[in-house]
Amino acid sequence: MKELWTKVESEYHGKYYDFPAVYSFPRPTQRPHPPVLLGGMARNVFRRVVDYGDGWMPNRVTPEQIKQGSETIAELADAAGRDPSSISVSVFGQPADRGLIEQLLEAGADRVMVRLETAPEEESIAALESIAETVL
Repeated sequence: MKELWTKVESEYHGKYYDFPAVYSFPRPTQRPHPPVLLGGMARNVFRRVVDYGDGWMPNRVTPEQIKQGSETIAELADAAGRDPSSISVSVFGQPADRGLIEQLLEAGADRVMVRLETAPEEESIAALESIAETVL
């Protein structure tokens, strides 16, 4: 994706995938490209975050999992010669619980995105207002 986002023409020839020269327009306005965020809790995911990603985006996790995951990513980044602070942590899918959000931030999250259930427009607006009152 980074190749497609940063070059006029991109191609890839690997073990599992093979793409001839391709073009992708329009390209993103973010420079050099939008952040690549990878989710998951396995060590091989953490390696991919360090090798290819701009951030880690786990879903519905505890503060302890954020702390452990962040520490593992930092260790892997150091071993790979990458600055661990260049890797963001964005927690996704959390309930609108101010105390939990504060704990996640203290554990190493840079941002926390609360879960909004699918609902008709009026219910969604009411839910967003409730989230704002609870969290902000």
